[in-house]
Amino acid sequence: MKRSLIAVGTVAAAALALAGCAGTSTPASSASGGATTLRISVWNYAQTPEFKALFDAFHKANPDITIQPVDILAANYEDKVTTMLAGGDTTDIITVKNLTDFGGYAQKKQFVGVNDLVKALPADKIPALGEYKADGTYYAVPYRQDFSVLFYNKQLFKDAGVADPSSLTWDQFAADAKKLTTGDGADKVYGAYIHTWNSMVQGYASAQQDKSFDKPDYSWMKDQYDLTLGMQKDGTILDYGTAKSQQAQYKTIFETGKAAMVPMGTWLISPLLADTAAGTTKVDWGIAPIPQLKSGSKVTTMGGPTGFGINKNSKNQAAAKKFLSFAAGPDGAKAVASIGIVPAYHSDEITKQYFALKGMPQDAISKKAFTPDTIRPDGATGTLAAQLQAVLDQEHQLIMTGSKSVDDGIAEMESRVKSEVLNQ
Repeated sequence: MKRSLIAVGTVAAAALALAGCAGTSTPASSASGGATTLRISVWNYAQTPEFKALFDAFHKANPDITIQPVDILAANYEDKVTTMLAGGDTTDIITVKNLTDFGGYAQKKQFVGVNDLVKALPADKIPALGEYKADGTYYAVPYRQDFSVLFYNKQLFKDAGVADPSSLTWDQFAADAKKLTTGDGADKVYGAYIHTWNSMVQGYASAQQDKSFDKPDYSWMKDQYDLTLGMQKDGTILDYGTAKSQQAQYKTIFETGKAAMVPMGTWLISPLLADTAAGTTKVDWGIAPIPQLKSGSKVTTMGGPTGFGINKNSKNQAAAKKFLSFAAGPDGAKAVASIGIVPAYHSDEITKQYFALKGMPQDAISKKAFTPDTIRPDGATGTLAAQLQAVLDQEHQLIMTGSKSVDDGIAEMESRVKSEVLNQ
């Protein structure tokens, strides 16, 4: 899962139960009287309030266990954690940012197996559980499950006389984008904005055709690339080169009304709610199901979990397992849903709680978008995920900037994956 880290409001300083930490590697300690301190790696703690919400809720339910965040800059998180684990650091719990990172941790057996813990969880309500299984062993559990939806500006649709996007195909999405594009220069409003991540083309093609990135026959990407490049040529989306060079922010583009539609993960909901409440945006927004390949088909989207794994060097593994059980279950779900984060645990009660948040759209289209039929990974998974991702992203950039044709770029992906990743 790719998600940007956007501040959603000022978070008060952590209470004594959440004593701050700057990413030191001193061992966790257990205090006298049975009290335990669990150290958990996180990123940008003050700007990522899901952690405080979850840690506070857990400590309230388990007052004998104190949570100590190990705060790491988001931009350095994966590298820092890799160094920590390689050096024998004893931080008890590692927050797993995405499935690409998980593949590396699992391959190196750096986490404790948690099959016993998983057996006690309501697996039917946590569909992302299986993403953390490697060679028959679960090495982590999810606490949140984001997936892509179509964010849209209701006022711009109304002004253009375009019907709300209740169930679009990708071709209809492109056609609507033409109708919604207005103005030019600094006053231009794009019909849509497609972010620069390779998943925004490759991921949708993979998920909606049930294709795997570790099998280097990528002809199934072509139609999605042709559609995206066609929109870029028509001027209905901001061109890739400009978006990349200007480090375009999808949240800002959507909140300022510069794009009528933005396919993006559900993680955008929380900052939208917060910014609307703070008065920094007045966008009248809704969410719709992500466009599909064919009209009338079930809704298949892409996404990924965020989870927790227990460091094999942890000195507090029993307490750590208790935290993982809490985070993945209904109580953890209630804690993160309360601030607009989509939990990994799914139930009618949690969905009702989520839509009761102030500012959440209440229309039927938005509620439909929240219950897709299938969520598949938004990128490569498994032990080779990092290597695959590097090749796929490099070739994506060349295709989107016109440095290579779609056909040549896909052919190069296939060739490089075979030789550089699979050693074929």
